[in-house]
Amino acid sequence: MHAPRCDQTPAWSALATHFDVAGRAFDLRQAFAQEPGRAAALSLAAPEVHADLSKNHWDATTRSLLLQLARECQLEARRAALLAGEPVNHTEGRAVLHTALRAPKGQGAFSEEVHEVLERMLAFVEAVRASACEPDGIRHIVNIGIGGSDLGPQMVVPALDAWVHPQIQCHFVSNVDGHDIVPVLRRLDARRTLFIVASKTFTTQETMANAEVARAWFLQAYGEGAEAAIGRHFVATTTNIEAAARFGIHTTFGFWDWVGGRYSLWSAIGLPIALAIGAENFRALLAGAHAMDRHFASAPLEANLPIQLGLLDVWYRNFHGYTSRSVAPYHQGLKRLPAYLQQLEMESNGKCVDQDGAALPYGTSPVVWGEAGTNGQHAYFQMLHQGTDVIPVEFIAVKTPEYGPAPLPDAVRTGLADQHRKLLANCLAQSQALMQGKATEEALGEKAPTASKSLGALTIARHRTFPGNRPSTTLVLERLTPASLGALIALYEHRVWASGALWGINSFDQWGVELGKALCSQLLPRLANGDISGLDGSTAALLQRLRH
Repeated sequence: MHAPRCDQTPAWSALATHFDVAGRAFDLRQAFAQEPGRAAALSLAAPEVHADLSKNHWDATTRSLLLQLARECQLEARRAALLAGEPVNHTEGRAVLHTALRAPKGQGAFSEEVHEVLERMLAFVEAVRASACEPDGIRHIVNIGIGGSDLGPQMVVPALDAWVHPQIQCHFVSNVDGHDIVPVLRRLDARRTLFIVASKTFTTQETMANAEVARAWFLQAYGEGAEAAIGRHFVATTTNIEAAARFGIHTTFGFWDWVGGRYSLWSAIGLPIALAIGAENFRALLAGAHAMDRHFASAPLEANLPIQLGLLDVWYRNFHGYTSRSVAPYHQGLKRLPAYLQQLEMESNGKCVDQDGAALPYGTSPVVWGEAGTNGQHAYFQMLHQGTDVIPVEFIAVKTPEYGPAPLPDAVRTGLADQHRKLLANCLAQSQALMQGKATEEALGEKAPTASKSLGALTIARHRTFPGNRPSTTLVLERLTPASLGALIALYEHRVWASGALWGINSFDQWGVELGKALCSQLLPRLANGDISGLDGSTAALLQRLRH
């Protein structure tokens, strides 16, 4: 469906006026002083996730105008079209139905096909997991993929470490650089390893290069009978069954063209996840995502967490001019979440033309980046607190830790409980410090033992001044479980769609990935033959320098 672009609505003009009058000079400290109930009023609940949005640069008027913008851009009707399976990916003529992958049987589009693959995959999973304790059973899972075929599983498996089979180790290989796969192969026992080749077309350059190396290693390391054993030790998540068979793979699990790569962990691409955590927990991951789908589909806009976050993204990107967002999960299991979100958001919304191909006069996707807390505090938080750019931060806190079923001594559990309190205190302190800052007058009244004795007190105080009024969002999970992780990921998926829909772009294609791939194919033979004809001067000189 065709809807008005955000900058072509009355609400957009009203937001611009509101920003000039009240938004530009908005101060969080004043807002909390004037609004005693601000935290409660700006907190939202969604399945498995509590969100505190009160430390953001907006007020009731801002939210009201943003909701008006959503309605003028027909966001509700466009959401319905998305979920109904209309071809909203219009540049490729495809529906976008990753939500169908986590719908209970009989409740989603293509339900019979989806659940046939799911049931077959999970039966395979349980058989492999059952073999792990046998003398010659599978102990190592190596997922070979890239992009959406790698980032999702590589993020989820360590996040759910407490549920991973104790006898199974998962490894992930994605980079075409041989330095990625060689250290993995070095740790494997060929007879106890299962390789998963994850490529929808079975032609992805990086994936197939790594798969060929893995195959060559296996044939050498396995020894007698290796050719016949490939069918037992290699499986594929692909739709190109013929190409997989030529490789020697006979066990394949497919998916559909309405499953985009960065939305595919719920499909057969999630095979390494299921092998790690088991069928029951994989179903719980799907159920958590489905619960968030229902919230996204039915909650009113003002109480709809994904849409509220998407509206806030537009407010920050296009009115405040904030060009990046830092994601700081205060849970080591979520250490790969920022990398996963980079693809989800920047590949989806890093576009410069609207649905009709017209150049956009405003910014779209912010740069998404981050690191697990507290590590990030000792790396880049200096810039967040005192740098010249204002960068909204998204904190993720988990109330209760999960360390798995293995028994731990009481002294260890006591120590871990203390560590978790320290972790949560750090999370709260960072968002508080970003908002409150520290005035020069306050710094003047403090002692700074490490400060130079040769500098004046005022100079030192200015170096120890924090501007404050820096925005943040805090998302809280009670526990990091398969269900809550599923809900969290789905929350981000729908949030990205909401901001993309308001910007009037197609969030589901990725033509920007193609040009580099095409040029790589042209340059590859030149590295072998040395032909530099027709190349620009820089590329020609670099190619000659890099030739062996």
